[in-house]
Amino acid sequence: MAGHSRPKDGVASASLRPAIHAFVDRAKRDVDARGKPGHDELRTTRPRRSDLTRFLMALPAAAISLFVSSLPAFADLKLCNRMSYVVEAAIGIDDKSATATRGWFRIDPAACRVVLQGALTADRILLNARALGVYGASPIPQNGGDTLCIAPENFVIAAARQCRGNQTPAPFTQITPTRTDDGNLVAYLAEDSEYDDEQARLAAIQRLLVIAGYDAAPIDGVDGPKTQGALSAFLKSRGLAAEIVQSQNFFTTMIEAVQKPSSSGLTWCNDTPHKIMAAVATDDGKAVTSRGWYRIDPGKCLHPDVTGQPKQVYSFAEAVDGENRAVKYRDKPLNWGGPKELCTRESKFEVSEQGDCGTRGLAPIGFAPVDMSSGGKTLRFAMP
Repeated sequence: MAGHSRPKDGVASASLRPAIHAFVDRAKRDVDARGKPGHDELRTTRPRRSDLTRFLMALPAAAISLFVSSLPAFADLKLCNRMSYVVEAAIGIDDKSATATRGWFRIDPAACRVVLQGALTADRILLNARALGVYGASPIPQNGGDTLCIAPENFVIAAARQCRGNQTPAPFTQITPTRTDDGNLVAYLAEDSEYDDEQARLAAIQRLLVIAGYDAAPIDGVDGPKTQGALSAFLKSRGLAAEIVQSQNFFTTMIEAVQKPSSSGLTWCNDTPHKIMAAVATDDGKAVTSRGWYRIDPGKCLHPDVTGQPKQVYSFAEAVDGENRAVKYRDKPLNWGGPKELCTRESKFEVSEQGDCGTRGLAPIGFAPVDMSSGGKTLRFAMP
């Protein structure tokens, strides 16, 4: 019901997407993304230190030089993204009974990022990954056996088993990277579809086009007239040149464009200082399907993936704090809903059978109908 806690970012459970092998350790063709956004270059050398020491003394995650070592680049540990999502990763280092974590490392589809340089002497390397907020509740299931601390923004946490302040616990998965022919170590983030790099990049473009309200389905990483038509229409509507598709910053540009209001489909825009979690429902004349949760950051817009031509669209949204608890305004939850009672759950969900929500372990919430008669509708969520 309204006012309960929403799923933590990056720790969502049951996914609507195909199940994801979050950390696949196998020898595939490595992609060196040194010329692409989100990849780190070796800038500095220092006397050799332990993995944990180098991990903690590194610059902030947004900086260019991340981890320093006197060893050559062939000892790099890379994370490579073969998923159809732009992801952010956090790494954990277990070294001599001490555990530290650090994030976030953004990795575009079909790109790699160096997260540690030098010989790996740590007892264990652990990993947590989340999709960007534009995709809604993170579709990446986490099944790790270690619970370590993370923070919402870029962070380095020295004692990562005892969370403090704005730190929150998150599941981490131990990884055993594969050594490649060039001597580097690599771990892959992959989906059941097992995309290669070209397919992952195309599937990621298709996914963002669907979020923007364009018919690029199915999301399969296969090119064709339908995908090209949707991409051309998207670029034209946003005033973007076709050459932008081949640029290094294409996914950044595309995500920024997706998060702006559109003249087609449903758009949510967050004009509050709070994070908002939203759900959408569609009535196709045969069944009403409710789906959520979508995360909308302050000052951003988001297009829920409404496909086809539903007879009616419904919307619900609620402001939440850093712990994903409902924000209250004048002692009432700050939300935007209506009289149509539909089923939801606290974690990521898709429900096609409405009614008797409580007896099925679901939570009934009041959704508001959305007038889509003009072809597009932007709902702006603002403080009362």
